[in-house]
Amino acid sequence: MKVFEIIDKLGKNQRAELCEYAYLVANIDSKAMEYAREKAVAVRKKIYGNTVFVRGLIEISNICRNDCFYCGIRRSNKDCQRYRLTEEEILECCDEGERLGFKTFVLQGGEDGYFSDEFLCGIIRKIKKKHKDCAVTLSLGERSRQSYATLKEAGADRYLLRHETADKEHYEKLHPAEMSFENRMKSLKILKGLGYQTGCGFMVGSPYQTPETIAKDLKFIEEFSPDMCGIGPFIPHKNTPFADKQAGTLDMTCYLLSIIRLIKPNILLPATTALGTIHPNGRELGILAGANVVMPNLSPVSVRKKYELYDNKICTGEESAECKICLENRMKKVGYEIVTSRGDIRKDEENGNI
Repeated sequence: MKVFEIIDKLGKNQRAELCEYAYLVANIDSKAMEYAREKAVAVRKKIYGNTVFVRGLIEISNICRNDCFYCGIRRSNKDCQRYRLTEEEILECCDEGERLGFKTFVLQGGEDGYFSDEFLCGIIRKIKKKHKDCAVTLSLGERSRQSYATLKEAGADRYLLRHETADKEHYEKLHPAEMSFENRMKSLKILKGLGYQTGCGFMVGSPYQTPETIAKDLKFIEEFSPDMCGIGPFIPHKNTPFADKQAGTLDMTCYLLSIIRLIKPNILLPATTALGTIHPNGRELGILAGANVVMPNLSPVSVRKKYELYDNKICTGEESAECKICLENRMKKVGYEIVTSRGDIRKDEENGNI
């Protein structure tokens, strides 16, 4: 009953104590999952109805200066087949996305020094000029404040930067010593301060994660109030120090999607590819738990397998159109409808947008 009481409190106040978040995580069971799911879906439908927003994902480079212990494109992975898309290839992906009706393009990649501010600004301006009323989202890791500001001035609308964990000690167990927990958190605050629609997120079931560390993630999301939040199950990669670690679970990921929806009712919440990797219907189950975004891959088919953050990544061989049709059909089967608008975060009723 205490779990239900905390979930009810979240639904009413959009907040809970750190110990209450930890209790929710430590006491997950089928009844708690279903109760949280029902509450989350009711909140989500009130704001977004049965719509699911699509973002066209373009994985622009798998070259990365970082050596994160969980990631398949870490710089120490000598077996990774590296690639970097040209400006022409990136713009062609956007053209394909427009033909499919997409209004949001997500440029995602490792921290690749080749992509200077000048290079990225040129691409952003060309995308915004050619594809009217589209949104450009960047997910390119940690950069300087000046870099973030320059990219924003060029027309970037959103920035996704997963915090990975809101616990400093846990962060240091997932990353090499040269990476800084403080800088990750500082970067997120800078992005929000510059006016980006800002996204954070974390892995569910990552090594050394506990109910207490997840509670800190949930409290951070509550207090930071991101526009977007990407969570997905940890899946090990064979060429990392965590190769033999256990993957995160579908149940916990879906449960946390529901809880995050209750913390921030209007949040843009993806049902990730990682969810679809650990379960054939993972993305549908994520939507049914309160998510409202899916991200079909617009990257050239020839490079999709190379952007392998974890083992057995799905959807590497489909053409973009096939991938979109596949997702549309999957969403229809569970009662939801894909829409290709920009899918900006909805404001409250006082602003007349609900």
